Amino acid sequence: MRKALRAARGALDPAIKVQWDGHIGAQVLAWWRLRQVAAIGVYWPLAGEPDLRAAYDELARAGVQLALPVVMERGTALSFVEWTPGEPMIPDEMGVQVPADLRFVARPPALLVPCLGFNDENYRLGYGGGYYDRTLEPAPRPHTLGIAYGNQRAVFSHAAHDVPLDVIVTETTQIT
Repeated sequence: MRKALRAARGALDPAIKVQWDGHIGAQVLAWWRLRQVAAIGVYWPLAGEPDLRAAYDELARAGVQLALPVVMERGTALSFVEWTPGEPMIPDEMGVQVPADLRFVARPPALLVPCLGFNDENYRLGYGGGYYDRTLEPAPRPHTLGIAYGNQRAVFSHAAHDVPLDVIVTETTQIT
C-alpha cells in the first residue's frame, strides 16, 4: 500500500501540486488564526509531500515559534528543534534537512503531520517508523493536523498503538 500511495503522490502534475500546496497552506493558516497557538511543529517536505514553506514563512512573520522534528534515535519519539525560515540547514543522518544549529524545544502544542496515507477515521499511514505515534502518546496530546493530498485516502485498519489525528487537511479541506 505504501508503494502505491507513494506512486500516486509522485504522479501528480507539478503545476497542480503547487496549487494544492497553496490551498493546504491557506487552510493551515486559517486553522492557526482560529486558535492562535504560540508554537507549531512543522515538517520539511520529503518525497513529494505537500510543501507548506510559504505558509511557514507567514506563520513565522506572525510570531509563531516553528519547530522541526528530529530523529535522535530509532524507535523513540521525535525531538523538536526551533526553526526560523531562511536559517542554514544541513541533512541529518536520515537525509532530512534540519537547522545547522540545533536549538531543542519542548514538543509544540500543535503539530503538522505529513501523511503518506490516511483513512476515514483520521488514522495516518506513514513510512513505518512509528515516530509520530510515539510522539503523540504522552499527555497532554498536541493538536494534530494531518497533511496530505486527497489521492492519499486509503482503506486500512489501524493497530492498537496507532494514534488518530484530529483533522486531515487536503486540497479540498475548508477550515472555517
